[in-house]
Amino acid sequence: MSKFDQAKLVMKARKLQNELQNEIIVVEAGEGAVSVEISGEQKLKKINIDPEYVDLDDIGQLEGWIEEAVKEAINQSQQLAAEKMQPIMGSLGDLGL
Repeated sequence: MSKFDQAKLVMKARKLQNELQNEIIVVEAGEGAVSVEISGEQKLKKINIDPEYVDLDDIGQLEGWIEEAVKEAINQSQQLAAEKMQPIMGSLGDLGL
């Protein structure tokens, strides 16, 4: 692979990384009680809790909703990254990336 081809692949990878930074995935749990926003790079952006759904006598339920939403958001961000990176992954392996 020529240095030019390598440079093109690295540029494509950086472009995809920038796209993933700008992708925001929103996941809700507890019928809207909790929403989580995460970037395509798996960086947590925001957790929102609707106080109308919160039962202070059952904080465990709220914790469960948060955990469920975060896990699903991470899963979706991993799937998004895999889909976006798939076309160039084979070529990037040749570069040792």
